[in-house]
Amino acid sequence: MAKGHRSQIKRERNANKDTRPSAKLSYARVSVQKACFVLDAIRGKDVTTALGILEYNPRYASAVTKKLLESAIANAENNNGMNPEKLYIAECYANSGPIMKRVKPRAQGRAYRIEKRMCHITIVLDER
Repeated sequence: MAKGHRSQIKRERNANKDTRPSAKLSYARVSVQKACFVLDAIRGKDVTTALGILEYNPRYASAVTKKLLESAIANAENNNGMNPEKLYIAECYANSGPIMKRVKPRAQGRAYRIEKRMCHITIVLDER
């Protein structure tokens, strides 16, 4: 086959695929900056410690992230057969998503734009 053949390209792409368990939440209604405050607190920690941190963190993003972390743990346990006690958070990051643009009426007939931001949150686990 030719080097640029579609099936060969797909084979090479699938060979480099990451096999670590992960979970991704798309279109979370929280800004990237606010989600990163929570993600920075749990990055690199083991799973039980991270769940404890998220349980008592007052931010809205922590409730969303806790649910996502529980999903990633279930993926690791059911799909990869990993032991939940040995898991830790290898990577966690938030990428910006689309922005909903709204208009707020202001004085003298002006209109101010309100931007309601969204993000995509990803958590990748690994075993120690």
